Amino acid sequence: MTPFAPHVYAGRRRRAADAAARAGLDGLLVTPGADLAYFLGHTSDTAAERLTLLVVPAAGTTPEGGNDGVADALVVVPRLEAHDLERHAASPVEALAWSDGEDEHAVAGRLLRPHGRYAISDSAWALHVLGLQRALPGTSYQAVTRALPMLRAVKSSEEVARMAAAGAGADAVFGEILTRRFAGRRESDVAADLAALLREHGHEQVDFTLVCAGANGADPHHDAGSTVIEDGDMVVLDFGGLADGYGSDTTRTVHVGEPTAQEREVHDVVRAAQQAGRDAVRPGATCQDVDRAARRVIDDAGYGEHFIHRTGHGIGLTTHEPPYMVEGESLPIEPGMCFSVEPGIYLPGQFGVRIEDIVVAFPEDTPNGSRPLNDSPRDLLVVA
Repeated sequence: MTPFAPHVYAGRRRRAADAAARAGLDGLLVTPGADLAYFLGHTSDTAAERLTLLVVPAAGTTPEGGNDGVADALVVVPRLEAHDLERHAASPVEALAWSDGEDEHAVAGRLLRPHGRYAISDSAWALHVLGLQRALPGTSYQAVTRALPMLRAVKSSEEVARMAAAGAGADAVFGEILTRRFAGRRESDVAADLAALLREHGHEQVDFTLVCAGANGADPHHDAGSTVIEDGDMVVLDFGGLADGYGSDTTRTVHVGEPTAQEREVHDVVRAAQQAGRDAVRPGATCQDVDRAARRVIDDAGYGEHFIHRTGHGIGLTTHEPPYMVEGESLPIEPGMCFSVEPGIYLPGQFGVRIEDIVVAFPEDTPNGSRPLNDSPRDLLVVA
């Protein structure tokens, strides 16, 4: 991933410190993965059993209990990885190195408040959470997406630009796959084509290539397998990955040969529901409003029991992250949020239909709604 300017990462840490303080936390603990990339511009190749931990104290916190305090952020890192961190972090911070044979959790504990409450990366190993609790029995921990769900949800204009480029790459992939034969080939063959095309169109990482033919389309997460695609099959294509560190995720449903009247009807309903979900993004709307708008169309058409998942999920450095477009999620939609709108209908033993775009909420060119980051055809296209 091309790094941002160092001040971008410092600004993110300051906002995280402020958010932690508002949430009544004593700080944020960040482990290797997307969170570390977000705050340092460094993903760390450290083996996960060795503790690497970025400690971001909440704004206004002070050391207590004799612990060492840090004014900004400090990263606890294995000594054998300290040089790599110094060379590759886009926004270097002070490091506290520990050596094999030391109790790394006790080392990290010197930076924490003895009875502090912390948000910690969702991807943190239980080994390390339990180790920190052992070192400081009075501390408590919450998953960061529960405690601070908005931390990465609102994207900057630079992030949106990268996501738009990833979306355009995915659109180009769909355009090319339409020119290839489906009938007589296995789902896995088409999936391999999608993966190769994603890499050709700027993706350094392919996360998924779902190809769901015929009755397999009724399983939203069917993995491409040995099923041979036949004439008359509805085929759900759901694919994406990371381009310059940011995610793409799009779904289109095509048909091999001419579809039946029922297949066209179901596709039309899903397309209308997807448009309704996108139209529901407006000032004052909440995440659940998007789900309700899409679901209402499908309910009214009589297919409500066959829409069996949430309408969407946030996307950024990972392909699934907050916010979630689902009933009960009352978070207000904010400018710069990027998320999927992907309703579907799944008829067991018959076929499925899903249409998915990534949208950005309230971009400058569309202040009262959303702009899709995918622009490939949403019609029911016929393939050979």
